[in-house]
Amino acid sequence: MIRRGFMAALAALAFVALLPRAGAQTVEAVPPGEGLAVATFAAGCFWCVEPPFDQTPGVISTTSGYIGGMERSPRYEEVARGRTGHTEAVRVIYDPRIVSFERLLDIFWRNVDPFDGTGQFCDRGRQYRPGIFVHDAEQRRLAEAAKAQMGQRFGRAIAVEVTNATPFWVAEEYHQDYYLKEPVRYRFYRAGCGRDARLEAIWGRPGS
Repeated sequence: MIRRGFMAALAALAFVALLPRAGAQTVEAVPPGEGLAVATFAAGCFWCVEPPFDQTPGVISTTSGYIGGMERSPRYEEVARGRTGHTEAVRVIYDPRIVSFERLLDIFWRNVDPFDGTGQFCDRGRQYRPGIFVHDAEQRRLAEAAKAQMGQRFGRAIAVEVTNATPFWVAEEYHQDYYLKEPVRYRFYRAGCGRDARLEAIWGRPGS
């Protein structure tokens, strides 16, 4: 327990010390192009949610941002302090002819702690709450069905919220593709936050 707390503290220190300062305002995401669809997921720090979707055939792009709050053009500093009501999330643009929403749901579940509704891993607060933000009735049906299946599988309550998507605000540029821009810092943060250890404890090793 002491080691876990120490690693989390190191991750938090690195997170605060290494981030550039943001000054630009955030902008609202535009609709996807013709023939494409959008899915939005929250599973803690958005840096860590982009990679599994980027690696999926049929996914066109992922964008880190903020959703669920009332304020317009929220900035990271305010969201991270829990002052705006937003949560960190990733917007996935995909080609439904290649990858289904059900497949994206499968990826989401494997990258979230479904039992923790007060944050994810070392990141605490509702700005890191897990959620599926649905864009139409079919997505809601599929998301609710998947959530019910998870409850049956584990025999316990699932804390992931299924809610209607609200305006999505694109996060500051330095957050986008952070795992590619700063791979060493990203890996340090991810490990120090205990994300992979917790996911393996819930879901088993990747590919198992």
